[in-house]
Amino acid sequence: MGLLSTILGLWGFGVGITFGLLIGYYLFIYFQPSDVQDPVIRPLVEQDTETLQRLLPEIPLWVKNPDYDRLDWLNKFIETMWPYLDKAICKTAKDIAQPIIAEQIPKYKIDSVEFETLTLGTMPPTFQGMKVYITDDKELIMEPVLKWAGNPNITVAAKAFGLRATVQVVDLQVFASPRITLKPLVPTFPCFAKILVSLMEKPHVDFGLKLLGADAMSIPGLYRFVQELIKDQVANMYLWPKTLEVPILDPTKALKRPVGVLNVKVVRATKLKKKDLLGASDPYVKLKLTEDKLPSKKTTVKRKNLNPEWNEEFDLVVRDPASQALEVDVYDWEQVGKHDMMGVNAVPLKDLTPDEPQVLTLDLLKSLDTGAAQNEKSRGQIVLELTYKPFKGEIPNEDEDSGAVENAPDGTPDGGGLLVIIVHEAQDLEGKHHTNPHVRLLFRGEERRTKPVKKNRDPRWDEEFQFMLEEPPTNDRVHVEVVSASSRMGLLHPKESLGYVDINLSDVVSNKRINENYNLIDSKNGRIQIEMQWRTSSR
Repeated sequence: MGLLSTILGLWGFGVGITFGLLIGYYLFIYFQPSDVQDPVIRPLVEQDTETLQRLLPEIPLWVKNPDYDRLDWLNKFIETMWPYLDKAICKTAKDIAQPIIAEQIPKYKIDSVEFETLTLGTMPPTFQGMKVYITDDKELIMEPVLKWAGNPNITVAAKAFGLRATVQVVDLQVFASPRITLKPLVPTFPCFAKILVSLMEKPHVDFGLKLLGADAMSIPGLYRFVQELIKDQVANMYLWPKTLEVPILDPTKALKRPVGVLNVKVVRATKLKKKDLLGASDPYVKLKLTEDKLPSKKTTVKRKNLNPEWNEEFDLVVRDPASQALEVDVYDWEQVGKHDMMGVNAVPLKDLTPDEPQVLTLDLLKSLDTGAAQNEKSRGQIVLELTYKPFKGEIPNEDEDSGAVENAPDGTPDGGGLLVIIVHEAQDLEGKHHTNPHVRLLFRGEERRTKPVKKNRDPRWDEEFQFMLEEPPTNDRVHVEVVSASSRMGLLHPKESLGYVDINLSDVVSNKRINENYNLIDSKNGRIQIEMQWRTSSR
């Protein structure tokens, strides 16, 4: 009886499965739901901006935002130079870190801390785009977007109480948007006095951390804690408006304006000591002002002559006659190899009487060190005629900020200010049916317009619009659209858009002034120059 029940059960299970599959297949084929519709396929060119950004989140910024420029050339340069940059950066990091480590480890009773391995890996960082601001304030502001998903290997070994521990950092990812400001711009190479670096938002930092060979980030809660701690610490130090300042030049010296001209006439030299074993020397003179980065002035070479006469004149620009001096070097020209110095001397400009020619006979010395014993040996003399000619009249102060932002008028609300938008000009506009452009501004529901310019692809307006606000427009945008209206009373194509751009106002509030050319969206080559100012009652 038990065997029969088992056989009938298996037979019933097999029949049930078979009938179930047949009925399911029949229902799936012949009883489809009626509310299911075929998907709509649309070309990407027909999608709006928000849809494209949602569908393609990783497209570069220069595609999504026309204000960002492509940096393919820079990425290619970094990729080619990365093996050498890696070694140079790591060496610099070691040189900076080792003195700091040596100073700090005695406080914590640690015997030593050293880098076992330090390499940034084979994958260089890439720049997704860069935005450049023009502010007319003798500064250059750049905002690159940096992404680095690298494979560095950084291993640090620490020894204490006879024990040794290693910490290894691997698989580092850094996404950041720094703001780099070069200011002030000066006429001395490298043409800026300092670099200011700050972060516009908290950076994304992700990495693996191995402690004694084990993955420390696998500890529950530690990964999130370390990530947030790094973000907060970096933000506290460098998040805008806080900055990291790197001095390059002394701005007090770099910004000094020319105050006069020193005319130097190299007359002759006498009783020079020969440097060549065979025959006489071939002397020439180099002239240079101290604290000046410009190349030295040189006379012609007098062949085989120990008493040469030049009678050659040179003009040198003077910036600080109280501290600068004229340095005179006499060299022996050599066709092959280094030129030998025959003697040197210097004349402080403060010893010269303005506008009065002075003829000086200088003894040539071994060096400008007055205490050197070798300076007692005779090396000949050089005769110079010097005339310092200071500039006459008042010299305009080039350092004054001629483009300073004005204060807001009386009656401005406390905490608020005056937003000023100046529409300067547009270039390369092109309408399909007509090009009679005017600009339409839309801000907080309020619309302003410039006057139309008829039949002009490069119009200029220079019109100013003002908006009195009770609070800074940090999170606002202004919509700028160039519109062409038909000059005739025609019903066909009365108006058409020549392009538009939406401008974030947070940068205007931060910088007080922005004067920039914007690429127009929906325009082939159109650009528009907009200047914006944020005026407050106190700067």
